[in-house]
Amino acid sequence: MKEEELRAFPKVELHCHLDGSLSRSYLEKCLSRPVSKAEISVSEDCRNLEEYLEKFDLPLSCLHTKEALSGAAEDVLHTMSQENVRYAEIRFAPLKSVTDELDCAQVIEAVLDGLKKGGEAYGIKSGLIVCTMRGDPKEENYEMLKTARRYLGKGVCGADLAGAEASYPMTEYRDLFFRVKYELRMPFTIHAGECGNADNIMEALHAGARRIGHGIAMAGHTEIKRMTRVLKAGVEMCPSSNLQTKAVTDLAQYPLREFLREGLLVSINTDNRTVSDTSLTKELRLMQEACNVTDEEIRLLTRNAVQTSFANEETKKALLKELEA
Repeated sequence: MKEEELRAFPKVELHCHLDGSLSRSYLEKCLSRPVSKAEISVSEDCRNLEEYLEKFDLPLSCLHTKEALSGAAEDVLHTMSQENVRYAEIRFAPLKSVTDELDCAQVIEAVLDGLKKGGEAYGIKSGLIVCTMRGDPKEENYEMLKTARRYLGKGVCGADLAGAEASYPMTEYRDLFFRVKYELRMPFTIHAGECGNADNIMEALHAGARRIGHGIAMAGHTEIKRMTRVLKAGVEMCPSSNLQTKAVTDLAQYPLREFLREGLLVSINTDNRTVSDTSLTKELRLMQEACNVTDEEIRLLTRNAVQTSFANEETKKALLKELEA
């Protein structure tokens, strides 16, 4: 597909962070001042994930009112509509926006309101993934998830564990996500294997993760790939982000081709549209060039995204029908 064909192609995105994907114009509106690209997007010499995560400070400072949260969700869907994203799962950490005036339920409701408005305005179906954060007290994370559980099927579609993986391995969160699976009965994805530790992927799968965020570290690990395939767990790959955080040093080494060959349910995602200065069109183009991805494989990656999404069966059927048109 050429650039314009890629942009028009119906897309599905499963791994996109709200705070990392706010448009510059929306941030300028929130801050009432000009915002430079250097403030919100990483440079080519970004050294690691920790440096990458520093770019979240500015957008997070904007997300502390109902109006800002709702507007942010609508803004991200507007950006997605410009490249024909048909379904998206947007993720964010509610506890980062809680204030004395705004409790966790109000934060979640505000984002759901924005997704509803954006969906109506731009014709995009969406779901909200709530993120627990590595380093936050586990009981606070669990209480947030209990609150979010009230909205499951009413806009919220699942949970996640995000943050500095190298400092907080998955072993520390195994019990929390057993509770998410067996007590709350929420589907979840886990950021794992983004920073070179394949053990985190295995721990996430054992805990019951239905998808793995990034999963780069499973490259070359036969048993982890086998388990991922047997469990039919999705693998949310984010090429530009992985290159910027040094999960890979060169896209020539990117394991997409290896994962496809192993029959893994891989999808391509942006991670953070603004922080990584990217779009889903750009990510797919990157994979065409770096991994020789064919048009049929782009369709396969999109079908994988539909199959491993947290959408209901009716939405999945509609999306697959659109892809086949």
